[in-house]
Amino acid sequence: MQTQTEGLIIKSRDINENDTVVKILTGDLGLISAFANGTKRVKSRTASAAVSPMTYSRLTLYRGRESYIIDDAKAIDVFFGLREDIERLSLANYFCELAGEFSPENTEAHEFLSLTLNLLHLLSEDKRSADFLKPVGELRMLALAGYMPDVAACARCGKTDGNMGFSAVDGRIFCADCRRDGALLPLPAGAVAAVRHVVSCDLARLFSFALPNETAAAFAAAAEQFLKAQLQRSFKTLDFYHELGGTAP
Repeated sequence: MQTQTEGLIIKSRDINENDTVVKILTGDLGLISAFANGTKRVKSRTASAAVSPMTYSRLTLYRGRESYIIDDAKAIDVFFGLREDIERLSLANYFCELAGEFSPENTEAHEFLSLTLNLLHLLSEDKRSADFLKPVGELRMLALAGYMPDVAACARCGKTDGNMGFSAVDGRIFCADCRRDGALLPLPAGAVAAVRHVVSCDLARLFSFALPNETAAAFAAAAEQFLKAQLQRSFKTLDFYHELGGTAP
């Protein structure tokens, strides 16, 4: 059965001299695998940027027994700006890996696709900094996947304002009077507000804030440590981003 959709190519793997299998994040079908046959042949219809990683494409698919087969592909956006800077490219790869980790398979994933496309667009056009987009992307992706930090109030006394300590293990916050664990990450009041905003606001308002440098650093540290604690692992793309000089917590 033939179907048409639009999707972001988040990963590709050559399976022989001419053919490639790709992971595609779509809004209506979710995360799917598809074979792009003949991608290395000069005259192949799919031998183009349309099936390259970090390309948003219009796709015509046939459903096979275990995966899809790409019959035709036309690029909608190739995010040229990402290819001009290795640090931005590495962060984009990280966002794609997160999308592949968290997005549901074979069921609708509109929010995951919209988030990832927005992150790549802002990064490609250099409209927001990598240091800003990274924690926003991490926290929002986690929240969409059900890893929601509990940052409404201090977990012990219920205080809602002021500087807090953040537990990356369980995602809770503790005020200065209730902090008893030296391992808690410092989370200034501005960073607490930023976390609350990112995990709960509409996508249209997701990127509509800014933080001073010190607060932004605490916000970024909380996001990355929370992600690592929930998944109990890191990501190769994240490690490479840090090796290039991307801000580490």
